[in-house]
Amino acid sequence: MKNTNAMTLVNLETGTIEVANRGKNKLEGEGGMIKTLLVLFILVVSTLHVSAQKTVVLDAFSKHGIDAGLLNPANLREPDDYAFDLKQTTIAANKTNVIIAKFDPSAPKEAQWTVVSVNGKSPSKGDISSFRKNKVKSESSEKADDASYRVESESADYLIISYKPDATSVPKDAAFIKDCRLFMTINLKSCKLEQVQTQNEKPVKIKILNVDKFDLITKYTLDEQTKRYLPVNEDLNMQAKFIGQAVNVQTATERSNFTKK
Repeated sequence: MKNTNAMTLVNLETGTIEVANRGKNKLEGEGGMIKTLLVLFILVVSTLHVSAQKTVVLDAFSKHGIDAGLLNPANLREPDDYAFDLKQTTIAANKTNVIIAKFDPSAPKEAQWTVVSVNGKSPSKGDISSFRKNKVKSESSEKADDASYRVESESADYLIISYKPDATSVPKDAAFIKDCRLFMTINLKSCKLEQVQTQNEKPVKIKILNVDKFDLITKYTLDEQTKRYLPVNEDLNMQAKFIGQAVNVQTATERSNFTKK
């Protein structure tokens, strides 16, 4: 009888251990699954948050009948399929530099830009080379960071939204733009874009300059035939330092006589 009881106790203990082990394994399995689900949950929530950011803006656009194509930065760049005239005035270190140029997309790539004059005189080879080189560098096609969209303000007359560039799409020589936010002002009476303002959110470095303030305002007009927004005026105000010395730069760019090619 004692032996039977002993065997029973052993069996019970063994069974208890097996049950405990199964319970432990089950809990460990459930724990692993819970961890996996938490990771998935965080991923889904972050994805929904990113989508929600842009959705809020898209909902505002839909509400007012605004073309969602405005959210593609490529649609707001200086056009490469229009001929136009350009005048660029730069004031820095008490010196003024005025460049008159023309763009013709039908010309060979290396000759699409013609520099007409620099400060009222015929341009040197160096002037032409420098201008063309800078224009090629400026033709970046950065994308917007979907997670950065937000509605800044909405009134009866204007809708202002903002976003930041996608850091992975910004070219190396324009890295400072990653620390800038762009503000789009849309006229709700006409449902047209009026301007885009680019401002730095913290001090940035642009080439040899340490820039405290970068403020660029680009004004647009809509080509009613092609439904393309064309940048007609740009005003840049930059407050910077070079080797500890204050350097203020102002640049006004005017584009005119747009002709679709």
